[in-house]
Amino acid sequence: MSDLEPDTVSALEAPGFAAAQFVRWFRDVAPYVHAFRGKTFVVAFGGELVQAGALNALVQDLSLLSSLGIKLVLVHGSRPQVNEQLRLKGYTQQFDRGMAPTDAAALECAKEAAGEIRLDIEAAFSQGLPNTPMSNARVRVISGNFVTAKPAGVFDGVDYQHFGLVRKVDVDALRFATERHSIVLLSPLGFSPTGDAFNLAMEELATSVAVALRAEKLIFLTETQGVMNDDGTVDTELARVDADAMLTAGSLDEDTAFFLRYASLAVKRGVARAHLVPFTLDGSVLLEIFTHDGVGTMVVEDTLDDLRPATLDDVGAILSLIEPLETDGTLVPRPRSVIERDVERFTVLEHDGVIYGCAALYPYPENQMAELACLIVHPEWQSTGEGDLLLRHMEARARALGVKRLFALTTRTSHWFVKRGFVQGGVTDLPPQKQSAINKSRNSHIFIKRLASG
Repeated sequence: MSDLEPDTVSALEAPGFAAAQFVRWFRDVAPYVHAFRGKTFVVAFGGELVQAGALNALVQDLSLLSSLGIKLVLVHGSRPQVNEQLRLKGYTQQFDRGMAPTDAAALECAKEAAGEIRLDIEAAFSQGLPNTPMSNARVRVISGNFVTAKPAGVFDGVDYQHFGLVRKVDVDALRFATERHSIVLLSPLGFSPTGDAFNLAMEELATSVAVALRAEKLIFLTETQGVMNDDGTVDTELARVDADAMLTAGSLDEDTAFFLRYASLAVKRGVARAHLVPFTLDGSVLLEIFTHDGVGTMVVEDTLDDLRPATLDDVGAILSLIEPLETDGTLVPRPRSVIERDVERFTVLEHDGVIYGCAALYPYPENQMAELACLIVHPEWQSTGEGDLLLRHMEARARALGVKRLFALTTRTSHWFVKRGFVQGGVTDLPPQKQSAINKSRNSHIFIKRLASG
């Protein structure tokens, strides 16, 4: 180390750092990076995030997403800042979520607040991000009149004056900007063809833009944790019909219900996934995007965990699951050619385009038996029931083939099979064809389960 270099060590040299853990993490993240490169995310956040001092951390994470090839459209709100402007000027009106009657004075306050926040955001992206993973990165942010608005009109006898709704989104202009690696920043204001300005709700604006762009994700950064289960944990994934049922039942708190309604609407209108993510958690956007369960609530048309037959396109992913277990001796080595030959025997577990589990079934119809092989769940997602899900599925497949007994050979997971109804057997209990093919040097334990009729 030279005299000019700081007296620091790299992360890999830090005490207690597990290099293998880092490598595993990086490999886990890579499929998501590949899946989302070139996709469009609409990220929406209210003025509450700015007020809480969370803007700089968010900008770092968004800059990182942009560098990974994700196209970003940001929609910011300014409700608390507008309310502060109104208070300072002596007006009694205060804006709440949703539609709000906006007179000329309130519109001027909305313009001032939106302009101030827009400049703060642009400044944050322009600072070079020193001492961050995006140090010295140059990030272009573009704002403009991408949204045509219309007056909300009169509802229940109330004239909403300068409060507006989205009439049209300039999709071509937005795509032109994002395809040239610029981040688009939209303020909660829209303009009519006659030049009038309208105050817009950030949530309605973000939803309309995400729908118009057919975005891969609409991400709301909120003060709420997301939809909570009865046990106090976050419900990380909701089918849209389930989200709508919760909204109809009225069982959610007001803030969560407000954002969930827009998330459900976005998915109904063609957005692939809509997320409610807490901005109070540092790095929540990255955790939501690049981890299996995320940290907030994701709404999809159908749940993303998909149990399906494997195809040739899945061979590489299956090999990546199998190879670590082959290396440590848990599984018998299977070359790629064998996986390709037997791929129709495999079932895979897929989440959000990432395969994280597999199993294979080898029937012996003349003996009414079948072998359960290669039952694997990625370490990151074990202990959450996926192994049982695979087992139940393979048992159902076996029963459909007329199989009466399912067997498995294992050297490391005997207790797992015993807990699920398997009993230990011997080589002579296996089909003759399998008996002759066993590698006796592995000294595998044999477990057999009688299958009840379907």
